Amino acid sequence: MSNEIDLDERPAKTSRPYFLTLAGLLTIGGLVALPFLAGEPDGGKMPDMVRFLGRFHPVILHLPIGIFVLILCQEFVAMFTGKTQRSILPAFLGAASAVLAMLAGFLLYQGGGFEGSELVEDHLWGGLGFACLAVLSFIAKAWSAGPGSSQAFYRVLVLSSVGVMTYASHNGGSITHGEDYLTKYAPDPIREAIGLEPKKPKQEAKPLEEQIAYADIVHPILEKRCVQCHKEGKSKGKFRMDTYELLLAGGKEGDGLEPGNADDSNIVYRIELPEDDEEHMPPDGKEGLDDNELAVLKWWINEGADPVKTVAELNLTDEIRAAIAKIVPSAATSGDAPTAAKADTASADLVAMVAKLSEEFPGGLTFESQSSANLTFTGVSLRKNLTDELFEKLAPVLPKMVSVDLSASSVTDASVALLAGSPDLKLIRLAETGITDASIDTLVKLQNLESVNLYGTKVTDEGVKKLAALKNLRSLYLWQTAVTPAAIAELQKALPDAQIITGI
Repeated sequence: MSNEIDLDERPAKTSRPYFLTLAGLLTIGGLVALPFLAGEPDGGKMPDMVRFLGRFHPVILHLPIGIFVLILCQEFVAMFTGKTQRSILPAFLGAASAVLAMLAGFLLYQGGGFEGSELVEDHLWGGLGFACLAVLSFIAKAWSAGPGSSQAFYRVLVLSSVGVMTYASHNGGSITHGEDYLTKYAPDPIREAIGLEPKKPKQEAKPLEEQIAYADIVHPILEKRCVQCHKEGKSKGKFRMDTYELLLAGGKEGDGLEPGNADDSNIVYRIELPEDDEEHMPPDGKEGLDDNELAVLKWWINEGADPVKTVAELNLTDEIRAAIAKIVPSAATSGDAPTAAKADTASADLVAMVAKLSEEFPGGLTFESQSSANLTFTGVSLRKNLTDELFEKLAPVLPKMVSVDLSASSVTDASVALLAGSPDLKLIRLAETGITDASIDTLVKLQNLESVNLYGTKVTDEGVKKLAALKNLRSLYLWQTAVTPAAIAELQKALPDAQIITGI
């Protein structure tokens, strides 16, 4: 019998991961110390390299999320099958990517634009906590990778890491998309379960004149174009625009706007800068305000930038009305559907006829008031889809019209000719239509006309001079027409009480 010892049968000498443990603990110490050593962020003093590297945060952060979800699934499977994953590679990749994501996020934070936000602070410390737990998970895995080693402590750390990761990820999503992004469309039972108030029932759109200029028209423009970068959690230039008070307060560049003076308002100044200017807002890659939105914003500022005044309390020109209609078509067509209750002085036949036509022109045809049988019509929501053929369907009710808005539609002189039978018509808008001087011959027959808008049409001196016959005319819009100053001056003499508008 041999006394030789089989070396292969001797218990393997277990190596202890002292170096990995030391490296991991030093990494955790460095991460925890980082916010205290760096101090408060000051984007103005940060080199471009900091901003450049920080912008990789949205790219890198998905790696640790995916890896830790995979690790968690592996450990759940292992608990039921008994097949433990011994490799430390997944834990290492998860920890390394978590640290990189945290560092990139910290550089993004130091680049400025997030100062004073509790949500960002929560996200920062949540990300830091996740990175530290990820490193601890890796250390625990390194110590328990050998055969027979307990995985309990490692699994607790993995579960904790995923929990903190979920919290940090939720805060990050709230910074990017808004705090109500997940719950905005949640059904009432879910809202109640998570402690939120039930959704408010949708309110019918108010007529344009009754809408609050800031809350109903201006703020939605800012919400769409600006608030993404100027809100709680992300305030570029320390300038927030998500509330009226903060919009007025401005940021590090001064006041946001100057009520009554749009041209001297910082917000307008930056919007109107050339797109290649570094200070142009919004920056490259963001869709800026279109001409209509900018016109409405400047109008509101010039009118005093009041937060509570209705449109009716401001000086609303036809040009601004048209601009608002292009931004929020419902603003020009809003109003309750006509009913017998709203037209108790109208005949039953008229009420029935209006109700039927309202199906063809939703929101466009309404009674002038609750106690009136007179009608108003606006085709703004139809725009170019409103043709002569379609407008002709209104012929049975045209005699009851007191206001007609055909702006920017496809109607021609043929549609205007139909209005010859509307003796009570007081207002007509034909801006940006294809009408010519031929329509003037119809208009001069309507002696109750008080406001006529011919902006952007093909009328000439020959036709416009006939409008001198309209003695009740108070407003005439001739901007961007071929009418000459001489013809306008002559018409003004004939109509001294009328305001003839030839430009903004």
